[in-house]
Amino acid sequence: MGVDPGLTRCGLSVIEGGRGRQVTALDVDVVRTPTGEPLPKRLLMISDAVEYWMDTHRPDVIAIERVFSQQNVSTVMGTAQAGGVIALAAARRDIDVHFHTPSEVKAAVTGNGRADKAQVTAMVTKILELQTKPTPADAADALALAICHCWRAPMLARMAKAEALAAQQQRMFRARLKAAPQRTSRGAR
Repeated sequence: MGVDPGLTRCGLSVIEGGRGRQVTALDVDVVRTPTGEPLPKRLLMISDAVEYWMDTHRPDVIAIERVFSQQNVSTVMGTAQAGGVIALAAARRDIDVHFHTPSEVKAAVTGNGRADKAQVTAMVTKILELQTKPTPADAADALALAICHCWRAPMLARMAKAEALAAQQQRMFRARLKAAPQRTSRGAR
């Protein structure tokens, strides 16, 4: 499941991965909250919609866009709060959550980490073999997040496994060093 978090518009998508890079869109939508409503009520609306999607589609993993910087501080705060509500709903259901930066998503889907929204939408449409472009952009972004994670997950799993193995080998090496008899400069040959 891919989620493009936002307080005004929150993109939600579900895709299914196949062999290699084959992916199929199963569902996509955008949850909208009225700007005039109080923040807690808007977050509740997002939470209710996301929880319904999680309970209906039962995803294995949730890919959420990582917010790192924008010009408007209130937009960043709202986006981060929406992302937090989504991550919490996933945690309550024991669903793994992974965060991806916009440039990671763009690079995975278009080959260019600086691609614009039109390029991302065009590639999402092509990759998923959709008849029409997903709109608004939040829907395309949610699909792009799901595609990105689906394609990157095997590599991320291999990296995590390699890091765990390296850490284990380092612990074993340190234990052997500690257990080895200490040599003095006179006793060394």
